[in-house]
Amino acid sequence: MAPTHVLRCCQRGLAWIPVIFIALVVCWSYYAYVVELCILHTHQTVFVYLIFFHLFFIMFVWSYWKTIFSQPANPSKEFCLPKAEKERYEKEERPESQQEILWRAATSLPLYTRTGAGAIRYCDRCQVIKPDRCHHCSACDMCVLKMDHHCPWVNNCVGFSNYKFFILFLAYSLVYCLFIAATVLQYFIKFWTNELPDTHAKFHVLFLFFVAAMFCISILSLFSYHLWLVGKNRSTIEAFRAPVFRTGSDKNGFSLGFRKNIAQVFGDQKKYWLLPVFTSQGDGLTFPTRLVNADVEQAAVTLQPEPNERAAEVPVSPVSPVSESQNRLLSNDQHANNIGDHQADSTLKSGELYQG
Repeated sequence: MAPTHVLRCCQRGLAWIPVIFIALVVCWSYYAYVVELCILHTHQTVFVYLIFFHLFFIMFVWSYWKTIFSQPANPSKEFCLPKAEKERYEKEERPESQQEILWRAATSLPLYTRTGAGAIRYCDRCQVIKPDRCHHCSACDMCVLKMDHHCPWVNNCVGFSNYKFFILFLAYSLVYCLFIAATVLQYFIKFWTNELPDTHAKFHVLFLFFVAAMFCISILSLFSYHLWLVGKNRSTIEAFRAPVFRTGSDKNGFSLGFRKNIAQVFGDQKKYWLLPVFTSQGDGLTFPTRLVNADVEQAAVTLQPEPNERAAEVPVSPVSPVSESQNRLLSNDQHANNIGDHQADSTLKSGELYQG
C-alpha cells in the first residue's frame, strides 16, 4: 500500500509541471514586455501599450486560474444505486441480471443515452449510473459531468463546470500572444537591422516575439476547433464517438441550433459572455436533445429495456420533471401523441362507415 500511495503522490506532483511551465513563461513575458521593452525603452505609445497589455494579461490569468481550480462536477446521489440494489449488483455474476438491476434503478432517472450495445451506462469504478454526456476520467479517477477532455496544461478535467472558462482561456491567451507579437514586431525588425542598442534587452525582444508567435499558431488551431464544437454542441469525446440514443447513434443528438448551442455554454446574458464567471445553462445532469421528439416511447419513459429484456417485467414509471428544457420537450411529444391518436380515431370511424 505504501509504495502505491507514494507513486500516486509523485504522479500528482508531476502533473503540475506543465502548469508551472506555463506560469514561468507568462511571468517571464510580463517582465520582458513591461520592464525590458516598455520601461527601459520608453517611447510615445508606451502608456497605451501598457493599458492594453495589462487588460489582456488580467483576463488571461483570471480565466486560466478558473480553468485550473474549478472542481469538476460529479453525478449527484440520485444516480447512485440504493444500498440494497448495490449489494445485489455486486453479488450478481451474470451481465443480464446486473442490467435488470440497472434498468430498474434507471426508470426514474432522466437518461437518454446508452452504451453501444444498448445497455445502461454504469461506472464500476465510481459505482454510479452515468448521466448523459458524463464520462469517467482515469487521470482524475472520477466521473465528470459533460466531460470534454483532461487537459495536462491546466492539470484538470475540462467539463461542465469549467468548459466556458477553458474557451475564454484559449481566447484571451490567443489575444495576449497576438498583441505581444504585433507590438514587438517593429523591434524585432530593428534587431535584424542592427538598429537596437547592443544590450541584453534585445535578446528578450527576440525570444518574446518567437514565443508569442509560436503560441499563437498552436492556440489558434485549438481555439478554432473548440469554437466549432460549441457551435455544434458537442464535446471532444462526442466528436470522436457519437452518443448512442434509443434511435441509434447521432453526433448531432444534442444540437439545438447555433444560437441555443452557444447559450448552452455561455448562458443567456451576453454581458457575461466575456467574463470568466459561470453562466452555463442547466445542471450538468440533464440536457435537452432534439431526438426526444423523434422517439415517442423515449418521450413517454426515460429508458426501457430491449424486447428480449422485457421478460423480467422491469417496472417503468414516468419521468419526473427535472428541468425546464426537458419539460418543454416532453410537452411537445405529448402534443404530437394527441394528434396521432386523433388521426387514428378518424381513420377507424371512416372504416366503420364504409363497412356499414
